[in-house]
Amino acid sequence: MPTTELVTPELLRGWPLPDPSGSKHSRGQVVVVGGAASTPGGVALAGLACLRVGAGKVQLALAASAAPAMAAAFPEAGVLGLPETDGGSVDGAEAAERLQDPVATADAVLIGPGLDDAVEAGALLEALLPHVDQDAGLVLDAYALGALSRSRELADLVRSRRQPAVLTPNGRELQLLTGRETEPDEDDVPDVARRYECCVTSLSTIAGVDGRTWRIPQGHPGLATAGSGDVLAGLVAGISARGADVDQAACWATYLHSTAGERLSSAVGGVGFLARELVDQVPPVLAELG
Repeated sequence: MPTTELVTPELLRGWPLPDPSGSKHSRGQVVVVGGAASTPGGVALAGLACLRVGAGKVQLALAASAAPAMAAAFPEAGVLGLPETDGGSVDGAEAAERLQDPVATADAVLIGPGLDDAVEAGALLEALLPHVDQDAGLVLDAYALGALSRSRELADLVRSRRQPAVLTPNGRELQLLTGRETEPDEDDVPDVARRYECCVTSLSTIAGVDGRTWRIPQGHPGLATAGSGDVLAGLVAGISARGADVDQAACWATYLHSTAGERLSSAVGGVGFLARELVDQVPPVLAELG
């Protein structure tokens, strides 16, 4: 296996992100899909992370009953209400039909934050993925990963993409993707990348499609807080919308996420900071990296 590289400021400065100058249209549009009626916050955190990392425009797609409140709370984003089940979950097949046009023109699509039904998430992915542009960034998170782990058809759809997807599993989701009962570790990250022919960021490790691996040298247990994974997924999607390739987007996003946690741990304490506070740390770190 190739040597694992450490993701450092020096590495990132030598691997600069696309120039952010120009209009909001030139920095790309992201569609974030998720948000059941009882868990709308995931799409909000992810969408905010997209904007903080420099994406030009964000559209949040979530359960229709939660959409008006989201539109009022998040005036910087477009909001699209999706059909939902009697229990308030996003109705996968009907939502996919509603989303066909938005995802077809998006520069990056993130699916998963705030979804709460594995069956409906699988139906959503199966019907929607064929409509995501083959050259757009695709990020899968949360319940979308659980659905992916259970479906050969979905795995084939992910593998067939011209622009590989990025998966952002937490420890439990990584375990599902390995298909094993044993506790996952960083060695499982490249295994999952090979299995699904995509890029994976998990457990402070990034594995690329071509077998390269990177590791974030710092991290903090305070990042294990509700919504933290939604922020990471949003950072990946936002950087992808700006035109970064998948490995670059994953490395930059994971470094920004980890560094934000480090700074909050110093300012707030080892634990107790909130996921929403992570996104405010991102622009200063970006500025320092040039």
